[in-house]
Amino acid sequence: MAQVDGGALVARFLKQEQVDVIFTLCGGHIQNIYAGCQDEGIRIIDTRHEQASAHAAEGWTRANKRPGVCAVTAGPGVTDAVTGMANAYQNRSPMIMIGGAAPLNQIGRGALQEMNTLDMMKPISKWAVRVHHTQRIPEIMAEAWRVATTGRMGPVYIEIPSDVLHGRIEEDQLPPMPKGYRTTGRVAGDPALVGEAAKAIRDAEKPLVMAGSQIYWSTAHEELRQFVEKIQSPVYLNAMGRGSIRQDHPLFFSRTRRNALAEADVVVIIGTPMDFRLQYGRRIRPESKVIMIDSDPSEIGRNRGVDIGIEGDAKTVLNQLLAELEGVRREPGSWIGSLREVENKILELRQQWMNSDATPIHPLRLCKEMASFVDDNTIVVGDGGDIVSNAAQILPINNPGQWYDPGLLGTLGVGTGFCMGIHCTYPDKKILMVNGDGTFGLNGFEFDTFVRFGMPVVSVVGNDRQWGQITVGLVRAYGRERAAPTLLQDNSRYDRVVEALGGHGEFVTEPKDIRPAIERAFASGKPACVNVIMDQMPPGVEGGYEFL
Repeated sequence: MAQVDGGALVARFLKQEQVDVIFTLCGGHIQNIYAGCQDEGIRIIDTRHEQASAHAAEGWTRANKRPGVCAVTAGPGVTDAVTGMANAYQNRSPMIMIGGAAPLNQIGRGALQEMNTLDMMKPISKWAVRVHHTQRIPEIMAEAWRVATTGRMGPVYIEIPSDVLHGRIEEDQLPPMPKGYRTTGRVAGDPALVGEAAKAIRDAEKPLVMAGSQIYWSTAHEELRQFVEKIQSPVYLNAMGRGSIRQDHPLFFSRTRRNALAEADVVVIIGTPMDFRLQYGRRIRPESKVIMIDSDPSEIGRNRGVDIGIEGDAKTVLNQLLAELEGVRREPGSWIGSLREVENKILELRQQWMNSDATPIHPLRLCKEMASFVDDNTIVVGDGGDIVSNAAQILPINNPGQWYDPGLLGTLGVGTGFCMGIHCTYPDKKILMVNGDGTFGLNGFEFDTFVRFGMPVVSVVGNDRQWGQITVGLVRAYGRERAAPTLLQDNSRYDRVVEALGGHGEFVTEPKDIRPAIERAFASGKPACVNVIMDQMPPGVEGGYEFL
């Protein structure tokens, strides 16, 4: 009878879970996983840094709404991937990281790359586990998938020591591959609380809806549209919730959130936490009635008390509310009109900067030019500070899953990895990566990975020669002479770096040249970098992190 090793068991389980690609950086502790994946027809994307592998696994997870996988070698392989794991943890992304480790029988003896990575990963994982026996690999992986995808979703870390991974077992001694190890059901809201919420919404004069990533994860965009139309409420979106409502919808708003939260009498928060983006709930006026819907009950009432808290899946609870509100007919109120007037005034004020021919280039002019390349077949990945904040306000994001940003942790450097995961899922879509120049320096060498695997990602770098979000604050507080730690080299040629790696590069200093440069970048069919020199202290731009 033939024997199989732990790498083959890993690959067989991944095949069962319809994982068609893993992201990695090669290492001896995990090398037989590669052989197993090749036997099972699972694609292997190897990066230039483990951090990018972890970000790629999260990008694939978000794109597919099920766990993506990265595999990293022992010791520094795992520590390099920590940032990607932490980012996924904060975003509730149910990715899986497999980490190599020194052999069990050498622990404590000073083996190559030996360290206690398991305890290190526990605070940033929903579950961190070590596999002690080769035959239990599928069993542990089944539990990992169940933990990652149920309740409050999140990443799981599986450590497999090299002697366990390389261990061999007779085929006829293997236990059956696990089946039926997790539910696919949705959690409904408490009917009594749903009824209370419906009554509060019926009685509201100025209802407001704030919706976030759980709308995307639960595929609730159609229910959200029906809900806001039913109650005639302005809707504001953040994070992966962007694109759930088309921007040309009369109830979509993006520039008046602060105004609306200060005036609404009922605020319905769906699948997004009351964190710094809402000033921990303080943006909501004290007299407002707050209804919060979240799949994680520990988020309900955090930072600010709520009047009605409903634990449940966003799609299911919205359907419950729609049923309770059957027969309700509202006409658009004057409040909607007044908010639209404010939105239009803000847009009018921005037009002077969006159409500016000044040099260095104003970031809003760059965003306007990028916006013309974003259609329904384009996915936008934001990886930067102020340039991404500006892009989030200008680019037309009209479909679920069309916008990716770092998320709550605000991690820079996620972009190249996210793009890998997205391209592996949607190879026929255009991918536009909006970068800051600081961000490019973190994982920009992954353009080598793009070239090797034929991923024609187009990066537009808003190059202001500084860490802009920090520089602007320092200059305003202390003057330019105190901003030295935030300044970067003038006119660094990131475009030439990409060209040297086999991609396409463009260098832009004039506004009139932006559009032709981006056109050439997409037309090249190669990974491309359009390096745009921007104004360091642009007028009319405040910046900030509220885009997340």
